Amino acid sequence: MKSHAIVNALFLVLACCEAFAGAAEPDASRIRLAVERSLSLLERTSATTAEMRTCFTCHGQAHPVFAMVEAKRRGIHINPENLERQVEHTYSHLSRGKDQYEAGKGQGGQVDTAGYALWTLEDGDRDPDEVTDAVVDYLLKKQDSMGNWARTSNRPPTEASSFTSTYLALRALSAFGRETHQARIEDASSRAGQWLAGSSPLDTEDSVFQLLSFDYVNVQHDVPVEAIEALIQQQRSDGGWAQLASMESDAYATATVLYALHRSGIPTGDDAWTRGLKYLLETQQQDGSWHVATRSKPFQKYFESGFPHGADQFISTSATAWATLALLFALPEQPDLKVDAPEATATLTHVSD
Repeated sequence: MKSHAIVNALFLVLACCEAFAGAAEPDASRIRLAVERSLSLLERTSATTAEMRTCFTCHGQAHPVFAMVEAKRRGIHINPENLERQVEHTYSHLSRGKDQYEAGKGQGGQVDTAGYALWTLEDGDRDPDEVTDAVVDYLLKKQDSMGNWARTSNRPPTEASSFTSTYLALRALSAFGRETHQARIEDASSRAGQWLAGSSPLDTEDSVFQLLSFDYVNVQHDVPVEAIEALIQQQRSDGGWAQLASMESDAYATATVLYALHRSGIPTGDDAWTRGLKYLLETQQQDGSWHVATRSKPFQKYFESGFPHGADQFISTSATAWATLALLFALPEQPDLKVDAPEATATLTHVSD
């Protein structure tokens, strides 16, 4: 990964923009309290999902797992049994599709499902094996002739961007590619880099995952720096970001931008970061969630996951997980010393997705 290669140039950009001259950072105790409230909800919802469903979902497993793992790094206790359950649930889903991956067909959700599932296994410290090998081979076969991995769904914002699909594939190949895959991965990364550097994002999701993808390819150092500048310039007066220019700020867009900026070397003390954190803190609801209205036309049977906001619960779960991640980045890393806690429980009615 190449984040550190652009840090020096990035600091020059920030200095020129006077990015460090903003308001004071939010109090750490306030951030921790917000995180604890949202984590409790995410753990409970993920437990319900795994209990009532057999398939893997990005909002039900992947995004909550990302938040749980980062919380553990920051010394915030999570239920380890529930975390392992989500990782095993994900692995079982891929295992059932092993023959389909070997045949080049994949599973529902295609590259996005495969990529998010392997990211979940990566965060769960799983090692490569014959199941992940099948998924890696599938991803290598699915790369488009232009160098990208094309989206196969139109469920904005989470499953409607070839930049997102490309990032998920690149990350998965980096995490689970073995020696036998390396020549093909190097070729795939080279072609992806050319596509990424020559393509223009159309919305915030595109911009976020284009920037994240630069960490896995070789591009001229000014390319990611320009992408960072463009994202920062899109910040709204309320401190948030919007999914589209025609929309208002929301937690999903704001949190994913903050995630991408953090992974690209922007410090959490930066003015844009501080304003984004304040936006998230001010828009969190009393139940610990962030509400984001769905833009996707439903094609799966509606079910209650235990997460609030009714028909908006899937995107709101994802937004809450990303927002939790962003807040966690503002806290110092430290070991999780607690070893016992009540299990995350599922109490609400839940039907098939």
